[in-house]
Amino acid sequence: MPSPFDAPLLARAAALIKAYAARGEMLAAAESCTGGLVSALLTEIAGSSAVVDRGFVTYSNEAKQDMLGVSGALLIAHGAVSEPVARAMAEGALAHSRAHVTVAITGVAGPGGGSVEKPVGLVHFACARRGGETQAVERRFGDLGRAEVRRAALLCALDLLEARL
Repeated sequence: MPSPFDAPLLARAAALIKAYAARGEMLAAAESCTGGLVSALLTEIAGSSAVVDRGFVTYSNEAKQDMLGVSGALLIAHGAVSEPVARAMAEGALAHSRAHVTVAITGVAGPGGGSVEKPVGLVHFACARRGGETQAVERRFGDLGRAEVRRAALLCALDLLEARL
C-alpha cells in the first residue's frame, strides 16, 4: 500500500527525522484537530523510532486533561481552541514524554463548530523545547474545508519543528 502522504511531505518528514536524530533529540506531538496527522507523517519514515517518542491525540477536553495535564480551569476560561491551551498541551507533552521538543495543535477544522470569535480555520499551535521557551502561533486559514484546514495545520506544525532545530 502506498503512503497516504505525498512526496514533498515525506521529504520534509525525512529531513526532520534525520536532523533530530543527528542531534540525539526526540519529538512528541499533542494533536487535537489534526487527529494524529503529525505523528502519522513522522512515523511513515523508516528510522523514526529513534526520534519519535510518542503522539497524543487529545481530541476531547477530557483527553487534554487526562493525557497532558491541561487544567480544566484553563479550558473553561479560554476554550480548547486558544493560545493558552496550545501552550499547555505542548508543555504537557514535554512533561509526559521523553521528548526534547513537542508541537501542539488545537483548532476548528470545520465544517461546523466555528463561531464569530473562533471561526472555522482558526488553529493555535505551540512548540516547546525542554529547558527553553514555548512558542505559540495562531493561524486563520479560513473555511477551506476540513481536509485542507487539517493539511494546512500539518504544514504549520512541520514549520515549527523545523524552526526549533
